[in-house]
Amino acid sequence: MAESSRLDDLRRRVEKDPSSIAFAQLAEEYRRASMFQEAVDVCRTGLNVHPTYLSARVTLGRALVELQQFADAQQELEQVLQTAPENLAAIRGLADVFHRQGALVEALAQYRAALTLARHDPDLEQTIADLARQVEPRQPTHATEGLSFEQAAREFLVHAPAPPPPPPPVAVEDPVVTALGKFLDAVHVTRAERSA
Repeated sequence: MAESSRLDDLRRRVEKDPSSIAFAQLAEEYRRASMFQEAVDVCRTGLNVHPTYLSARVTLGRALVELQQFADAQQELEQVLQTAPENLAAIRGLADVFHRQGALVEALAQYRAALTLARHDPDLEQTIADLARQVEPRQPTHATEGLSFEQAAREFLVHAPAPPPPPPPVAVEDPVVTALGKFLDAVHVTRAERSA
């Protein structure tokens, strides 16, 4: 069914029976079609009849976020969370309210709460990572912070005391050289005795 014919069908159902809970579907379709004011109007009318319809309150809150009516959006979403604290759409909607107002710490907390319910959501993980980089102090890493090995070595050499002078050479007695020297001395002495 095409999007416009679905909207028309839902609109007719709600017009025919204003107390129908189809208002929530109609409002969500308006929100998805970026018809945010229409979504708000339909939600408010329907919630007068069905004030405990939580998904309609979430749709209302999310549409109000898009209209930048943040205080009203926050009120609607928090009302949902009082009744259903694990309502993922309401948690994400509240995170969006904080994020768009620049309350990044609060937004990060709400996005993390949402991730506990929607594990391995790549978009949510990326949003959290981006916000965490902005909000939380960076921890130094060896690869990007401090001195490289070469820089540290240069610093050490510049500030290190001069090395001590090398010790004088020590005569090492090699037993083979000593034995050979004694042998040659003996041979030399023996020749000298013969010539005498």
